[in-house]
Amino acid sequence: MKSCMIVEDSAVIRKVARRILSGVPYAVSEADCGSDALSKLRSAMPDVIMLDHSLSDMTAIEFIEAIKRRLPVKMPTILLCTTQFDIVRIMKAKRAGASGYVLKPFTRETLLASFENQVLEAEAA
Repeated sequence: MKSCMIVEDSAVIRKVARRILSGVPYAVSEADCGSDALSKLRSAMPDVIMLDHSLSDMTAIEFIEAIKRRLPVKMPTILLCTTQFDIVRIMKAKRAGASGYVLKPFTRETLLASFENQVLEAEAA
């Protein structure tokens, strides 16, 4: 079974995303800030990370760069989760290592479609 970590400072967004993603074949874990997520990643790296763009303690790019410094192996698929379609912000995250993005607020259908499309695309690369 594949694994996914939701890194999001909003408890509501984490709860909604967990409920949606728990219906697909993923073991889902959560972190409420970047440092909490990095600490949890020491023991196990998930296949997919759904990453809030604006964490309380670091930016998404700082988080991605911290993962890169720790990883001796392949990067997990990282989906940026953002409230606005800002192409500059999205492209900076993609250059840092994100695979794609999903816009908040999301519905079950939009999250699953974005999640499945981006994860499948990243796995094919």
